[in-house]
Amino acid sequence: MNELTLELEDVSPKEFFGAQNANIELISKYFPKLKIVARGNKIKAYGDDEILEEFDKRLNMLMEQFGKYNKLDENIIERVLTSVSKEDYLTSKESSQVIVHGVNGKLIKAQTANQRKMVELMRKNDMVFAIGPAGTGKTYTGVALAVRALKNKEVKRIILTRPAVEAGENLGFLPGDLKEKLDPYMQPLYDALRDMIPAEKLSQYIENGTIQIAPLAFMRGRTLDNAFVILDEGQNTTHAQMKMFLTRMGKNAKFLLTGDPGQIDLPRRTISGLKEALLILKNVEGIGVIFLDDKDVIRHKLVKKVIEAYKSIENND
Repeated sequence: MNELTLELEDVSPKEFFGAQNANIELISKYFPKLKIVARGNKIKAYGDDEILEEFDKRLNMLMEQFGKYNKLDENIIERVLTSVSKEDYLTSKESSQVIVHGVNGKLIKAQTANQRKMVELMRKNDMVFAIGPAGTGKTYTGVALAVRALKNKEVKRIILTRPAVEAGENLGFLPGDLKEKLDPYMQPLYDALRDMIPAEKLSQYIENGTIQIAPLAFMRGRTLDNAFVILDEGQNTTHAQMKMFLTRMGKNAKFLLTGDPGQIDLPRRTISGLKEALLILKNVEGIGVIFLDDKDVIRHKLVKKVIEAYKSIENND
């Protein structure tokens, strides 16, 4: 009797095995001549070489499926283990609009025409500015693109950053150490990631530095290569901060800068680095710019009305 050992590297064993190893038990029914044991992050199978070879092939297909869609259930297992070819088991839900498959198979899509343009611009350019009001999906779509790039091994890490400026607050007066002070401010970025990466895997990525979330000041002196980098709330950068950030770009890097020029929290008479950069870089080849508007708002329907109401007042000032 021969032995085969498979190690789960980019897959959460707990979720892959299922509650009380339900998925492993189901897989075992398709390979009745093998003895299959799942422990820790390893699956061991004992049996004849020919059957072990097929088991190895099918398990790797299952791991690929799970790694891409973050979901494994009875239907998926049956489809993968009984498919004739790799193409046969790919989910029919896949479409050009799906950016990434999130937690529990949630489909993260570009939901509006401008969001789809943003995805296309990011494909064609290494640097993109996404400008628009709150709720237009700038950050969420950007994080989805970053997660997709990481999953597809197009980059080795994701770096998410924001200038540490908060309307009416000073981080120095908040309780706790630096991480505790900053975590609430970075919450929108964590929220997006939690939709797209299982909790256990996300913690592992943050712990080993594959995903880094830090204030903009922490970017100084670094060269950001092999990375998908998102600068969120870019309207709150100064001239010096924006120039510093833009010059951090390294080899094989994608830079996405998001912001809402209508929500600047900088001191009065301080020029927004984002607004300035849009003017300075408007004719630079290789940089894409997308302007999102209230038609792209995908939050509660009242958000769109709030934006419109404020816009009418500001236009009358």
